[in-house]
Amino acid sequence: MKRRTFIKNTGLTISALPLYSATFQNQSYKIALVGCGWWGMNILREAMAYGRCKVAGLCDVDKNAATTARGEVEKLNGDKPKIYGDFRELISREKPDITIVATPDHWHALPAIMAMENGAHVFIEKPIGHTIGEGQAVLRAARLHDRKVQVGTHRRLSPHNISAMEFLRSGKAGKIIQVKAFVNYQQGAGTPAPDSDPPKGLDWDMWIGPAPWRDYNPGIHPRGFRQFLDFANGTVADWGIHWFDQVLWWTEEKYPRNVFSHGNRYIRQDGSDAPDTQLAIFEFESFTLEWEHKLCAGNLNEAHNVGCYFYGTEGTLHLGWRDGWTFYPKNKNKEKVHQNPTLHAPDHQNIKESWADFILAIEQNKLPASDIETGHLASNISLLAMISCKLGRSIQWDGENEMIAGDAEANKLLRREYRGEWQYPG
Repeated sequence: MKRRTFIKNTGLTISALPLYSATFQNQSYKIALVGCGWWGMNILREAMAYGRCKVAGLCDVDKNAATTARGEVEKLNGDKPKIYGDFRELISREKPDITIVATPDHWHALPAIMAMENGAHVFIEKPIGHTIGEGQAVLRAARLHDRKVQVGTHRRLSPHNISAMEFLRSGKAGKIIQVKAFVNYQQGAGTPAPDSDPPKGLDWDMWIGPAPWRDYNPGIHPRGFRQFLDFANGTVADWGIHWFDQVLWWTEEKYPRNVFSHGNRYIRQDGSDAPDTQLAIFEFESFTLEWEHKLCAGNLNEAHNVGCYFYGTEGTLHLGWRDGWTFYPKNKNKEKVHQNPTLHAPDHQNIKESWADFILAIEQNKLPASDIETGHLASNISLLAMISCKLGRSIQWDGENEMIAGDAEANKLLRREYRGEWQYPG
């Protein structure tokens, strides 16, 4: 099925959701959550609000987070899930129907794959892996075991994002030949914290898992891991994947041919090592995609500090987040077109719509809107930017075979060695 046809059909099924759900109103799902922190609980709250679920198990290497989560689950849903510190024990004992994977990035692949091997459908946070090889393994597992996997790129289900895609495809912006994705939030330099003993209740060795060992630092956990390259891939893989996913949603193309990225650290002094300033250029067949993030002030002539600019022959469309979308026509005599967003608290998200679409995909045996393949392709763009940045040169991406053409040094960065007992998937 062509990408545009799939999106159109997805929009129709979402609108019909309340009627269809009545057919399955007696079906309940046994749910497990791996990663009980901030975002994992955002997802689980929406799952409980949707209904027809029993929270069977909670897993976190930080017992404090899991205990807090259990108290909230009991209050909201009446369930008393068992707490686990190891996802392998959770999955093998509880045999969930659905597993939510909301861990730090370096822990996304292994729990998701094991869950699918044991029969569970998976709601996985983005990016789907720390390396491209991990993403390939998650995609293979989903198809091999015929499991539905919804990636947390919830903007595919956001009403204003859906209408922006309809506007772009209508031709009202003209031919799009360039897209710029960006996030420019002014932040301070920060200060490094010294390494210390892990807090009581935190299994730091398990938190590190397959990644290279380093001593505990409060700048990493909780919530700081995204700026440490052993555990994540910086801002381009945190924010960037959301906007790259939007670009892939709009285009018929699946991957760039050439990638060049440069990044450095000019502002941060907090002990992290990801670029605080980064530029990237992705050459597709019919358009050019740019990425930009920086921690200083945004451009004075730009009204937005996050999102995508779609530059067309008839004007420019800014697709944003909390500011909705706005079309600025080339003809100054024409009025701007704007749509406000519909977002949910906390944190201005559309997890509610994403979860409903996920359940619908399971019950109708069809691909969800943020299927694992689309999540993999969007993750790849972020990870290719980091590979180019680390190498300090451009790379040529063979998207059909998912290899970097004629570049043995670069291809080594598609995977990485795992630490200790952990085995790289696939």
